[in-house]
Amino acid sequence: MKEREQLGSRLGFILLSAGCAIGIGNVWKFPWLVGQNGGGAFVLVYLIFLAIMGVPVMTMEFAMGRASQVSPVTMYRRLEPKGSLWHLHGYAAVAGNYILMMFYTIVCGWMIQYFCTTAAGTFEGLDAEGVAAEFGNMMASPIRQWGFMAVSVIVGFFILSMGLQEGVERITKVMMTALIVIMLVLAVNSILAPGGSEGLSFYLRPDFARLREAGIWNVVQAAMNQAFFTLSVGMGGMAIFGSYIGKDHSLMGESVNVALLDTFVALTSGLIIFPACFAYGVEPDAGPSLIFITLPNIFNHMRLGRLWGSLFFVFMSFAAMSTVIGVFENIIAMFRDLTGMVRKKACLINTFLMLILATPCALAPNLLAGIQPMGPGTSIMDLEDFLVSNLILPLGAFIFCIFCTRKIGWGWDNFVKEANTGKGMKVASWMRFYLTWILPVLFLIVFIMGII
Repeated sequence: MKEREQLGSRLGFILLSAGCAIGIGNVWKFPWLVGQNGGGAFVLVYLIFLAIMGVPVMTMEFAMGRASQVSPVTMYRRLEPKGSLWHLHGYAAVAGNYILMMFYTIVCGWMIQYFCTTAAGTFEGLDAEGVAAEFGNMMASPIRQWGFMAVSVIVGFFILSMGLQEGVERITKVMMTALIVIMLVLAVNSILAPGGSEGLSFYLRPDFARLREAGIWNVVQAAMNQAFFTLSVGMGGMAIFGSYIGKDHSLMGESVNVALLDTFVALTSGLIIFPACFAYGVEPDAGPSLIFITLPNIFNHMRLGRLWGSLFFVFMSFAAMSTVIGVFENIIAMFRDLTGMVRKKACLINTFLMLILATPCALAPNLLAGIQPMGPGTSIMDLEDFLVSNLILPLGAFIFCIFCTRKIGWGWDNFVKEANTGKGMKVASWMRFYLTWILPVLFLIVFIMGII
């Protein structure tokens, strides 16, 4: 067996794992889910599910990756009992990662576009309606949509081609550090804006009347799905990083660290957006376009707003790109395990492959607007998001859970031995009943609700 590539530091592992999760699930999707599902009450429900569902399955993924020392597409073959068919899920993981990037690279392109637009001063002097119109112009242009998607794909695979430590780890550290610093500065500015305290109350104070208004089951389902989506668990996205680390630290503690950093960024993005919504008269339940309408209005009211807006969207691009890099690394690792290719050649081939696969989603709001796969008003992106968020992630988490807790799979003893190797937080014996019998049922509930 050839020697496995390793990350250079524990910090690199945590930042890369968190970077894979941070982006679309935190800065784009989390705020508008909060706005549409009752504010602070949704945040509370989400945090509960993150702790009881997201962290355990992330620990399982890390353990399977570290024990097998290969990518998700082949790790089952090293861990499964002879004659079993668990390895078929490895191919589903391959498909899931490609589908995720088929629409995520589009959103990454949006972030890059908004940096360019803000830096050029296009938003200066515009009101909320003017900013919304600019967002519409962006979506209506097939050249802009495809071109900026191509930038995110080419840059992502170029960084991967530089190597695990010299490319992926080194650049992710810089991007994540810069992102956190800028978000903190913007959050303080937003909270201190006149009228911002009302938005802060909406965001952080649980209001169960609003929760009932949004529909309790709708809120629960959205919170469950977001707990999966934000941590990128359920399709092997974390297993690959587990295969790159040593055995110095136990894996539940590492999962908690990643979840805390991921949640910090998600909550901070809300601290930027919701006080600004109330301060500048933007509805907090505006949907997915919230961040692209609200934030330019924030910067229009800030001193040196063009500078801060440009900085914010370049680091928003870093947040999105950190996920692109993380998932692309998973894709490249699986592609190399299947083909035996060297890293640079695998990156080159996948660059062209991803440009083709992401094209339908790039053209969905304009040339392919007539294709509405899930009913009137939906798009190709909605279908791909549904497949990943509602089906692939929860079903994959269910399979990981069964595999790690039952003798027909890897088994509880093997899982705990690997997860608890090293110093730090351990998987306790009292968790066995919950992880074996209750957690899989929760995953099935999410899966069934997603289909319904």
